Amino acid sequence: MATLPTFDPREVPVEAIDRHLPRPSAANLEPQAIAARFARRHDWTPDVRKEARFIDRAPAHASVLIPLVKRDRLTVLLTLRPTHMNSHSGQIAFPGGKADPEDSDAVATALREAQEEVGLEPRFVQVIGSLPIYTTGSAFIVTPVVALVDPGFTLQANADEVADVFEVPLDFLMDPANHRHHVVELGGEQRRWMSIPYMDGSTERFIWGATAGMLRNFYRFLLD
Repeated sequence: MATLPTFDPREVPVEAIDRHLPRPSAANLEPQAIAARFARRHDWTPDVRKEARFIDRAPAHASVLIPLVKRDRLTVLLTLRPTHMNSHSGQIAFPGGKADPEDSDAVATALREAQEEVGLEPRFVQVIGSLPIYTTGSAFIVTPVVALVDPGFTLQANADEVADVFEVPLDFLMDPANHRHHVVELGGEQRRWMSIPYMDGSTERFIWGATAGMLRNFYRFLLD
């Protein structure tokens, strides 16, 4: 099972910060521009497609929803997983989970999981595209589904799966000056990953691992 890591990710030294990389333009972070970018299907290269495997089990297909909430500044809706969960416990994640046989496709999985986990009703959600499949070190083959979300929704977190729900401004997450690289040795092997810490008032939202990796790919997608 994929449980809490044997290290505290907050204590792992920062190897590099990408202050030298360009930021997506403000125009590229507008809802219409993001939707148009998916419609054009332009060529681009994601930074991370597959993490180093750290668990021995059969791969499982999954989907996550990357919900872009249409505030004055677009925000990304994220969840905090409870510490009692068997998979990625205590981590920040997008709403999502494993595909069910009844799901018609990856989009259906993402929408169903978002409604089950946080009560986000599909009527508020406009799916605009998907990012490349992302394979986690815990053997999940994840399709990140990107959607614009109209405000006015009421959330109801499923306490069995979600400890907290919050939003982070998209422009903060897409600024590479906030992207940090880490490396740690576990079991004689080096494991590399990224983090994007965000101060939500007095609370640090430590976004790392697969969630940070998918956000990094989204950053690459939105560059000029």
